[in-house]
Amino acid sequence: MAKIKLTITESNCRSGYHKAGDEFIVDDLCPPVCLELWHCAYPYVFALKNGAVLDCGKEKCTHFTVKCPDGGRVCMRGELIGQE
Repeated sequence: MAKIKLTITESNCRSGYHKAGDEFIVDDLCPPVCLELWHCAYPYVFALKNGAVLDCGKEKCTHFTVKCPDGGRVCMRGELIGQE
């Protein structure tokens, strides 16, 4: 199954939970990401892990960017990095 790399690109997290540059690999289990941010990213992660290609306007891609629902305090990029 595909693996997804999640990278925190910007962080102004109220709780200090995420720092810019933090990286996580999603294989089978949920990574240690706060629930609100994971809730935003999960649909993209699920789609990429199951072979989808995302619609990015005029192009198709295998990466995405999401922002924390708390005013966009944390930004995260996800990208497909491999398939088994």
